[in-house]
Amino acid sequence: MLARRSFIELDALQRCTALLDDGTARVLAGPFARLESPWLVPQGITPQSDDGTVIARGVIGGKPAVVASIEQGFQGGGTGEVSGAKIAQALELAAAQSRSGTPVAAVILFETGGVRLQEANLGLNAVAEICSALLDLRPLAPVIGVVAGTVGSFGGMSIAAGLCTRLIVTPQARIGLNGPAVIEQEHGVEEFDSSDHPLIWAVDGGRARHAIALADDLVPDDADRIRDAVAAAVTAGVAPPGDHRSRHIDVLASRLAVIDPAHPPTPTELPEIFGATYTPVPPGAQVAARQPTSAPASRGRTWLGALTAGDSVRAVVPSVLEVQSGTALYLAVVPDPENPYPRARNGEVGLTESLALARAVRDAVDADASAPVKRAIVAVVDLPSQAYGRLEEMTGLHQAMAVAVDAFHAARTSGHPVVALVVGTALSGGFLTHGLQANQILALDDPGVEIHAMHRQAAARITLRTVEELDELAKTITPMSYRVSDWATLGLCDGLLSVDNADAPTADDVATVATAVGEAIERARRQPVDLSNRLNSPGAIRTRVASRAVRDLMAREWGQV
Repeated sequence: MLARRSFIELDALQRCTALLDDGTARVLAGPFARLESPWLVPQGITPQSDDGTVIARGVIGGKPAVVASIEQGFQGGGTGEVSGAKIAQALELAAAQSRSGTPVAAVILFETGGVRLQEANLGLNAVAEICSALLDLRPLAPVIGVVAGTVGSFGGMSIAAGLCTRLIVTPQARIGLNGPAVIEQEHGVEEFDSSDHPLIWAVDGGRARHAIALADDLVPDDADRIRDAVAAAVTAGVAPPGDHRSRHIDVLASRLAVIDPAHPPTPTELPEIFGATYTPVPPGAQVAARQPTSAPASRGRTWLGALTAGDSVRAVVPSVLEVQSGTALYLAVVPDPENPYPRARNGEVGLTESLALARAVRDAVDADASAPVKRAIVAVVDLPSQAYGRLEEMTGLHQAMAVAVDAFHAARTSGHPVVALVVGTALSGGFLTHGLQANQILALDDPGVEIHAMHRQAAARITLRTVEELDELAKTITPMSYRVSDWATLGLCDGLLSVDNADAPTADDVATVATAVGEAIERARRQPVDLSNRLNSPGAIRTRVASRAVRDLMAREWGQV
């Protein structure tokens, strides 16, 4: 034990070299390239020359590999435009080389608090691009996630962790979608006491995640032991098709079926209920299917009905509606005041919503598997965020969302045009789950439409600013803006649609939006099935200069290694 070398105490570069075979590490887009975030200095924040992420190519156990290591000491490991582009590009380059016949495994060292709020919308999009690139690589070469500590993995990057071929954790690791302090800020100390450290470890800790099979390997904080676990995962290669956690809708469904939100289990009871392997849980008491007794108005419900008038609406669950209209499947998450999960009653994406979205999308993919022309999938987006609840975190909301993200990616890459239509709010993990994996994103040009990584009040608390200060910064820091017209300039928008009444659309409004959706579907059929259009659009060429520079440099340096 005296000879043990702590992995946690290493910085991002040292962690890379600890995993790669001796003498093989070659850093790409390193600090001397000075590819810094362009958004931090105007906010009075000192940037870092590698933007807090190290990408190193080399060999692990004699096999080609690339390691993406997040530096927890810079901005809490938050994902920004440059750091996110580095990780996504590393995964895409590994996939390209793997397709050419030389598999390149990827290792992602997660130490992140989530999206860097100072770059909000570009960070949020970066996470979506990372998830997409990870899923592109995963059938070709293994993608290994490591969460060692001390920051752990929170926010949207935990969805990416839930997509990995294999996930390795230490006892000091923590994994969750929403951090305890954020949940406490949203719903009070009764929901989650962020000062209760035993509770935090019982919910988010590495041992707890491993005990319910949301992590594959529990390894001590020992650089050699972690390296051995990573090398074994790389040697094991690609998992069989459908064998990833994010593909197992059946396991997620069986787990949720035995949870009673009115009488939730304690964290210590959960391993006995779920078991230590990621396999279906034996059925418990059957819960009768619930029919909603009320249908509160929301923009999502309104526009879903307007665009599919005359077609029958089916509730996958009361909070997720689907309509098969012509050659398109429409999906919307809507408020459900009687939702058994109280933190998902206002249209938030929670556990059952993630499962319902995944089921609906997978059913469409399976039904159209042999069809020469795949139906379009239209995500009508009006959701305040993800569900901020202790039960959701304990059960693994990040993993449930990974199941939905995997399904949308599978639809897009198998030829289904996926179009997101933002008619209201589209915030944080909710938008990552339902919308940001789309080929095309349309949005109403209306003050009630907001797209962001977090709602104003929470973002102000976390960045130690007032709401007024955030709004003032957003006038010059475009990714921080809550104005949809500003978001549209980032290169992520494929159509900003003017309507007369977003809350009660006129016939002309519906015709305008329906035409735009149809045109977006046709564009999606003609374009690549990846997310490259967001990088090559006119808006991206003007605004995402740093993203493009990072990717160009990494592509050149990749070929030189």
